[in-house]
Amino acid sequence: MQSLTGYETVLLSASDSAAWDRDGYFLIKGFSSSESCDAMLQRAIELAREADGTGVAGAAILHPERNLADSVGPDAAAEERVSKIFKIHRDSVFHNFATRPDLVALLQHLLDTDIDCFLSQFIFKNPGAWGQPWHQDGFYFPFDRAPQIGVWLAVTEATLSNGCLHVVPGSHREPLHKHFLDRRPDANQGYVEILDHDMSGEVPVIMAKGDLLIFHSHLMHRSKDNNSSKIRAAMVYHYAEQGTVDLADDPAPINDWMQVGETSIQ
Repeated sequence: MQSLTGYETVLLSASDSAAWDRDGYFLIKGFSSSESCDAMLQRAIELAREADGTGVAGAAILHPERNLADSVGPDAAAEERVSKIFKIHRDSVFHNFATRPDLVALLQHLLDTDIDCFLSQFIFKNPGAWGQPWHQDGFYFPFDRAPQIGVWLAVTEATLSNGCLHVVPGSHREPLHKHFLDRRPDANQGYVEILDHDMSGEVPVIMAKGDLLIFHSHLMHRSKDNNSSKIRAAMVYHYAEQGTVDLADDPAPINDWMQVGETSIQ
């Protein structure tokens, strides 16, 4: 494993370690500066505008916010019509965050191995955007080993009114459940939901700008609709053990396996 000793002792407190084992997630307050969050949002807007009309910008792949198609209209700014931008962890500010030595060391400590970043997505969650139903991220990862780790950065604050995440503590100990297609007619591409589990123990994860959520790939979570007048932006990365094999016959085009610490930037 890469020698990045010292960072994990700074970041991973005893309470964080206990929460990871018990609940499947923990929150680090103020992990990223306001300036770094603003730079991410600005770069995401640039990519959205660059890809307007094509859905791609370099390596980045954009998905539209389907339920806003009628209310926002085609003449709105590009960033107001986008749901998510995928495959951006080699791009400038997003790469810088993905390879932060303190973050890498923390994740290596949790998985006890070297890691790759294989998936990234910027989430705009514009006003009026629907939430994503209950799911486990591991459903999307047909790999030869588990778990993977999700890293969810609040680029803006995440509140009850703008659609923060909700989680079921301890559900990371569950196997992967059957996921069904989201039944809403204008649901976003790829949305699925779990229907066979009691979610009554859910708790909201309210986050200030710059807070970071670390969570297990089997943790059941969802978000609610953005009922506010402001964007609820987030930057999300997923990491896995180096050497992980994707067993899918047709691997997802949004995945891009990158050894953490790689210096090339697109």
